[in-house]
Amino acid sequence: MSAYDPTQPAQPVEFSVDLTAHEMLRRAHVMDAVGPTWDPVKALRDEDAAYELLYSGLDAEQQRIYDELAAAGVLPERGDGRATA
Repeated sequence: MSAYDPTQPAQPVEFSVDLTAHEMLRRAHVMDAVGPTWDPVKALRDEDAAYELLYSGLDAEQQRIYDELAAAGVLPERGDGRATA
């Protein structure tokens, strides 16, 4: 083994870690935590309904701000691009 020389650039060292087994264990724990009655389609529909409710009934100033944020890609555009009235 050679001595470390700080004047020479360090050579890259190949380093890899296979996290496949850990990822499968993590997914198993997630599925165990949500339980057998979890319905992902219902969860997505409920999330969409919550967004519709959140952005409903906006006054003119709130609507203007929503439109600016949606145009900038910060918030998702809903329906025809307008927040639900």
